[in-house]
Amino acid sequence: MRILGLSSFRHDTSAALLEDNRIVAAIEDAKFSRTQSRGLPEAAIRYCLEAAGATWHELDEVAVSARPVQGWMRRSWGAMRTSPLAPVSGAYFEANELGSLARDLSNLRVLRHKNGTSGCKFRSYEHHQCHAASAFYLSPFDRALILTMDEDGDGRCGMLAVGESTQMRPLQSIAFPHSLAWVYSQITELLGFVPRKEEHKTQWLSLEGEAKYKQVFLKMLRSGDSLLPRIDSSFLQYGVTGRLALASKFYRQLGISEGTQTLADDQRRELASSVQQACTEIVGDLLDFYCKREGIQNVCLGGGLFQNVLLVSDLEKRLGLDRIFVPPAPGNSGCSVGAAMLAWHQDKSRPRRESESGNYWGPAFGDHQIKDVLDNSKSRYAVQTTSDRRNDSTTKLLQAGKIVGWFQGRAEFGPRALGNRSLLASLWAPYVKENMNDFVKHREWFRPFAISIPDEDCAQYFDASRNCGAMNSLATVKAGVDVVPADFLLPGRRVRLHVVDRKSNPMFWNLLKRFGEQAPAPMLLNTSFNIAGEPLVTRPQDAVRSYYCSGIDALVVESFVLSKATAMHVLAGVRAG
Repeated sequence: MRILGLSSFRHDTSAALLEDNRIVAAIEDAKFSRTQSRGLPEAAIRYCLEAAGATWHELDEVAVSARPVQGWMRRSWGAMRTSPLAPVSGAYFEANELGSLARDLSNLRVLRHKNGTSGCKFRSYEHHQCHAASAFYLSPFDRALILTMDEDGDGRCGMLAVGESTQMRPLQSIAFPHSLAWVYSQITELLGFVPRKEEHKTQWLSLEGEAKYKQVFLKMLRSGDSLLPRIDSSFLQYGVTGRLALASKFYRQLGISEGTQTLADDQRRELASSVQQACTEIVGDLLDFYCKREGIQNVCLGGGLFQNVLLVSDLEKRLGLDRIFVPPAPGNSGCSVGAAMLAWHQDKSRPRRESESGNYWGPAFGDHQIKDVLDNSKSRYAVQTTSDRRNDSTTKLLQAGKIVGWFQGRAEFGPRALGNRSLLASLWAPYVKENMNDFVKHREWFRPFAISIPDEDCAQYFDASRNCGAMNSLATVKAGVDVVPADFLLPGRRVRLHVVDRKSNPMFWNLLKRFGEQAPAPMLLNTSFNIAGEPLVTRPQDAVRSYYCSGIDALVVESFVLSKATAMHVLAGVRAG
């Protein structure tokens, strides 16, 4: 049985194909278009069908994580209750909502038209149901409390449910506009970052300041007696364009002039720390209460808010290191997997598969395809005919302090580079962070890089949870371990860690082991293979363009090794040897 799952059409669109309870393919549309995607994920759908060797007529069901009409009704009702005395703003808001509703309904019509005369069924699920399904059905837990939180999905900002075997029982929902994620995005914009895109920068900046304004955020977000987030309406307003915004009261409470274009560095750090700690406390208290009430120990988290790895790490400290699970793609893109799994498990009560590590569900490319791309771009390359020779060449480059683009196997699904579309470097190379930032990533100084390590070696150096397999949490360096350079340590001796499972990614695992034979430890700096502002590279042509347009020293694409002048002598030494 084949089920095509689609995320909602608003942002971060994706498609996933489930075949007899196995994820055959899943990819975000933006990784093909190379830009932010909305609407129907045409390229992602095309890839999923090709990967399964199927056509539209061979699908049994199409599951979409959106109910546009319900979402429009809820958002309109929520806006009317929040700002009843602003008719002009309300009119603008309603006009925008009607336009979005029309686009969503049009996308659903196009989808049905593509399916033509096929007899497959169409199913629509609530957005947060799909977040919950992605979190629970991919988890190793048979029973768990499920919490989802994002800015808005079908007029809801979150939900609580209990998952048992193949079924999910809703407990509570969080109504629009009472969203922690929305407030976090507003602070991201206030700090000078791009909202709904650069919240990770707010997260990392929060480590640099004190939570001076935490009580202001708690006061704003804990209106009423419920533990569920509820924004005090006096802190909200709708602008003349109908856009929900923070009211003057919020800025007065902070002692900041409304409309301030730039904040002092100390204020930025304090604001970031305050909103981060307030969200952590609210979510932690909520989980504590419902875990005790339902008699549950394990927790599954879904929704865009839980892409915040600091939040997840702090919740693990509070609830227990292996009591929490976050799926590889907790944000909107993961809803395509959730929708397909809902159709399989909850609707049909079909049994779950054993939890698998890895999320390499994107496209892979053969040597002939890659050679065509390299020849067309007039690239010079060496061919390494065995995996051992490829690993030896890559290891020599890394030991020489080079930055290497690593492109192997199927692309990762989700926002993290997990060893198949990664930029790699030695942790112990001189100026490695500066070189990676200045010549490739162009990132802010306070943002950390991740460390990859084989699963078998992890316990020797780190205390880490299973969430580090998808880079969804932080690990702590063990007492007495001094092999990790100070540049990679966060406060409390925490690090961004990627634990590599041999079964799910043998190629990257072998490279780490090979590198570790002549390095202080089998660890490599691992960051996403992309140019700043772009999605992860997916195809060989994306990798080649990023390689030539940045300070990457060498590129390893399957069996092909490319190197620039600074790395040429290293490879020459390998060939001579």
